[in-house]
Amino acid sequence: GINLINKKFNRNQFYHYFEEPDNVIIIPKIKNNYIIVRQKREPINKKNFEFPMGWIDKGEKPLSTAKRELAEETGYISLKNPIKLLEFYADPGRGNRTCHCYFIDKLKKYKKPEKGIKVFLKNKKQIIKMIKNKTFNNGAHIAAFNYYINKY
Repeated sequence: GINLINKKFNRNQFYHYFEEPDNVIIIPKIKNNYIIVRQKREPINKKNFEFPMGWIDKGEKPLSTAKRELAEETGYISLKNPIKLLEFYADPGRGNRTCHCYFIDKLKKYKKPEKGIKVFLKNKKQIIKMIKNKTFNNGAHIAAFNYYINKY
């Protein structure tokens, strides 16, 4: 779960931050298209486009989370282990969550995605346009995508 931490750092001052589980972002690709999902994000009260993502459950390894979230959110399974791209702190000024980012291009469709999630195939140019239009606007996902397209 998420906890609000009130850490005293001076005589009468506190620093407030969130302690939360680490998460995984997975960038799935089929030929020249990326699988992205759209779902409602309550804090911004909008349906947002992003890559599959989820919290790492207690005792779970990031790689296992990447495979699980891919299957749950898209209905695709990975036919090999996803490739680890990078990891970073999502917002070190306000929380301690680490994002573990993966990529996979060997996929097989096996079921429907979980309820409330719509799946789309978009190419690199379309995703860049969506970022500019603020419809693909999760900073952690943009960072992972930018890293991927500049590395591969």
